[in-house]
Amino acid sequence: MLRARDAMDNTDAEALDIPRLARIAHVPEAHFIRTFKSTFGETPHRYLQRRRVARAVFLLGQGGREVTDICLEVGFTSLGTFSRTFREIVGESPTSFRRQAVRVGVPNCFAMAWTRPSSFGEARSGRPH
Repeated sequence: MLRARDAMDNTDAEALDIPRLARIAHVPEAHFIRTFKSTFGETPHRYLQRRRVARAVFLLGQGGREVTDICLEVGFTSLGTFSRTFREIVGESPTSFRRQAVRVGVPNCFAMAWTRPSSFGEARSGRPH
């Protein structure tokens, strides 16, 4: 499962299907999704969506690029799906997020960790979800 998750982390903008991920994890396709979810607490699809949104949060915070360009760069093929998924995970639309993003002069690794969707609400509001 770690190999499959690492593949998703390293190629989050690339199309990854269940058969390919199951081969990477060395488990039968029929058990891959269930095993991944029991191991990491979410389906492979949702994990990959969160990774893509985390990357989009970072890119939107940098400014200067169209939301559509960022949507495609992080691996979404539909602006509607990207916007809906972004809102589900972050709590606001990509455009609204970009308007409110504060550009700070810190190393990228700190900025990405701080804006990671799993801790996003806590970082913005000062309280956990």
